[in-house]
Amino acid sequence: MFSRFFGQKKPQEDLKSNQEAVQKQAEQERLEREQQEKAQAEKVMRERAEQQRLEQERQEKARAEQAARERAKQAEDEANASQRFGFLQRTRQIFTRVSNTVEQNDTITDELWEDLEEQLLAADVGPSTSNWLIERLRQRTEEEHFRTGAQVQRALREELTYLLGKPSPLRFSKQSPLTVILVIGVNGSGKTTSVAKMASVLTRDGHKVMLAAADTFRAAAIDQLKEWGERINVPVISQNPGSDPGAVVFDAIQAANTRGCDILIVDTAGRLHTKFNLMEELKKINKIIQRFVPDGPHELLMVIDATTGQNALLQARKFAEDIGLTGVIVTKLDSTAKGGFAFAVADDLGVPIKFIGTGEKIGDLEPFEPQKFVAALFAHN
Repeated sequence: MFSRFFGQKKPQEDLKSNQEAVQKQAEQERLEREQQEKAQAEKVMRERAEQQRLEQERQEKARAEQAARERAKQAEDEANASQRFGFLQRTRQIFTRVSNTVEQNDTITDELWEDLEEQLLAADVGPSTSNWLIERLRQRTEEEHFRTGAQVQRALREELTYLLGKPSPLRFSKQSPLTVILVIGVNGSGKTTSVAKMASVLTRDGHKVMLAAADTFRAAAIDQLKEWGERINVPVISQNPGSDPGAVVFDAIQAANTRGCDILIVDTAGRLHTKFNLMEELKKINKIIQRFVPDGPHELLMVIDATTGQNALLQARKFAEDIGLTGVIVTKLDSTAKGGFAFAVADDLGVPIKFIGTGEKIGDLEPFEPQKFVAALFAHN
């Protein structure tokens, strides 16, 4: 009986033992899987971390190479601009001080802003424009978290370029075979000489140009333009001193069409006594032009003497508001240390600078390129 009892219990013990063995084996396999999965996860994480490290190094290297290329390009642009804009030597001396004022400051303080504004005013950037620049730089310093003067200096260059706008070449007629350009300016600003220089530039570019001596109040202006015309081999239409400017323009348009010219430059309004007189003269001239060239005049340019600075700007502002000014020619930049006047012109008058006068020779007038102009001002001597 006892043997039968014990004989019945043994299979149960074996079953339990087998179950425990199976569970133990399963637990061991589970632990091994967890270890393998953990090891695999750690491997993946190490590989991912290594990839991220390599990618970060690649990006840092790329940024460093890009920064090096940009510095090299900036240095090249500055060198080319410095050579091309050598006439800005006197102005560049002031902007070198502007650059030094901000670059040599490890921290940005109220004294930095005061010094910078003082240097901008010394370069004849003008009170209004200088104030705008300082406020704009303060705003960017806060928004972009500038910490050093070098960051402010880079921002200053960007804002100066922004002030000048994009290059603005002359507009030519798309409807008429003749493009008409009117040029006004104060006596002594270099107006008549600028007209001749612009004619020379356009002739070199392949245009057939004619000049109209419509500044009839000054006999010297008529004689001067005729002399320039002979020197550059460009025909000049004129009448006697005191003649009606409108009549001169009428004759010039007829002659330009007859001779197959595609550009007529009108030298007019040498005396700006009052806005009313100027407006009346321009209205009369415009009516005559539009009888034969319906979409003309295509440009109305004012010549401003940089050596007279803010005084010239005040006078220009009085007439620029209502006459439909399309651009400015800034002359005598080679004769002044206040080339910053260009920024005041663009900011105050709200029209682009088309050309700059760089000397007395016939070739000393060139299309204005804002970015290269700013690069030249900050180029190292």
